[in-house]
Formats: sequence, structure tokens, C-alpha cells
Amino acid sequence: MTEAKAPRADAIRNRRKILSAARAQITAHGPEVGMNEIAAAAGVAVGTLYRHFPTKADLVAAIVAEYVAQVADDAEAACERVAAGADATGEITAFLRRVVEISATNHAAKAAAQALGADPRVQADEHRASTALATLIRAGQDDRNIHPDVTVDDIYLLFSTAPTDRPPAARDRWLTLVLPGLATHARTVN
Repeated sequence: MTEAKAPRADAIRNRRKILSAARAQITAHGPEVGMNEIAAAAGVAVGTLYRHFPTKADLVAAIVAEYVAQVADDAEAACERVAAGADATGEITAFLRRVVEISATNHAAKAAAQALGADPRVQADEHRASTALATLIRAGQDDRNIHPDVTVDDIYLLFSTAPTDRPPAARDRWLTLVLPGLATHARTVN
């Protein structure tokens, strides 16, 4: 049995450059951008790109996985702040704002996810995000500030309808309009 070698520093740098270039190229040209264009933008040979990502689906999946991991990390950090005494409703609001902004600036992840669908490699991070969101929602419901029927699926629905292609003022207005739908003081039980 052979032990796996740790990646070389230049391989790690190249992977980062490829992912960064892929995000930028997908944002600029859509998910149909070519691998040659991505390699050129990264400043690497196309063979180097293919060593890291044998198919375009692998490259796009890596972009989506980074995005999902970032969202999961953010949700878990919000849970930690609530556990330390922060207001759950304020944390949910701030989390939604951050995810909308990340999505607005990371068109590559959004375009890639829509083009290719879910990837099983991100399921662990999706689970982390969902678990953290459920904890935040329960904390807000326990404080009687979040409506009792709000679910994690509702938060994901908000993400999917966010106007991430609009300017910051429009995104802020959207949040101002949708956030009261989560709060107990803004609506009554039907």
C-alpha cells in the first residue's frame, strides 16, 4: 500500500490560479467558456489545467464546492455567535445578507450550479449549512422572533430568488422586503 504524497506548493498555487481564473471567466462569459480560455487566464498550460480537473464538470464542481463550503462555514460561525449570546434573528438577517452578496459577486458559482446541478461531493458541506441554519432558525423561534413555520427550505428559497444580478441597492431593498416574512411580528399564523 502506497501512501499518498502531499501536493507540491506549485501544484497548490496552480490549482488556486485555475479556480480563480475559472470563476472570473465563467462570470464574464458564462459556464460555456472553454478550458483553453480558462487555462490562458490562469497563466497555466492547458495540460496543467487538465491534470487538476480532467473535465470541465470537475472544474465547475470544484467552484460550486468552494461556494457551498464558504456558506457552510459562515452559517456555523453565525451559530457560534448565537451560542455566545448574539441575537439569532440578527444573525439570520446578517447571514442572508452575506450569502446574497457572495452570490452577487460569485456569478461563477451561481451559473455553474444552474448549469450542472448538484454534485455529491458537496453534500457534506450542504448538510453542515442546513444543520447550522436549522439551529439558527430554532434559536430565533425560541426567542419568538422568527415565525414558527419558517424552515431551512424557506431560507434556501430566499437564496434562489435573490436578485443577485441587480445592483447593491436593489439587493438591499429585496432584503428589506423579504425579511419581515420571517419575523413573528410581521405576520400572523394562517
